Amino acid sequence: MSASAPQFRPDGYGSKARIGLIFIASSVAMDAEMGAMAAEGVAVHTTRIHLPKVTVQGIEEMMNHPMLEQAARLIGSAPIDVMCFGGTSASFLHGTAYDVALTKKLQAWVPGPKVTTASTATLAALKEVKAGKVALATPYVGEIHDRAIRFLEENGHQVMKSAKLDITSDHALAEVPLDKVYEHVLSVDHPDASAIFISCTNFRTVGVIEALEQKLGKPVISAVQASFWHCLELCDVNGAKPGYGQLFSKRLAP
Repeated sequence: MSASAPQFRPDGYGSKARIGLIFIASSVAMDAEMGAMAAEGVAVHTTRIHLPKVTVQGIEEMMNHPMLEQAARLIGSAPIDVMCFGGTSASFLHGTAYDVALTKKLQAWVPGPKVTTASTATLAALKEVKAGKVALATPYVGEIHDRAIRFLEENGHQVMKSAKLDITSDHALAEVPLDKVYEHVLSVDHPDASAIFISCTNFRTVGVIEALEQKLGKPVISAVQASFWHCLELCDVNGAKPGYGQLFSKRLAP
């Protein structure tokens, strides 16, 4: 009688897709939330860059520093399928053309993997759910919040209502509890908004999306959720766990 075959446990190996994430050094939300959404066979590998402060000046310092190229080349040295720049405000800071130029820089530094940014992914996700007018919830200070509105509106998404939390500490962004995030998002709902967008990749969001959609009856898109979804799209992989929003209706793992 032959011995039974050994039983192996899932080990997180990226047999279906490997996502290379460039993320903020002081942040903790995005890579953790991507991991929560990832089904077996989808792996998230992270490299980090330093953000001095969650202000326009701090973001500009980060984006103009040589460490951005260093981080891209580091994560690109791994056999990844797609590279994602995981900063929403950092990629929409100076508008759509700036986001497009960032993508081209990343592609030039790391030819091979497909490339997206949190802002590019957001626009793709809003298109996927057929969003027109939107509502906006952010944890940002006023100047960054206003630039988020401008970015959405220059891409055809009129912002019907919005609210911000005026947080400048990156650690504090991730410390907002889910019940507060939930109430913050509910506060921006507007009857003419076809979807709600939650910006910031160090703001906990994916745990409340399903509850918000059930309450509001409309799509809720977050920067982290959109980024993970767009990575799956670019890889053409059905690799999401259920429970993280209607955006994933065509990308759920079998």
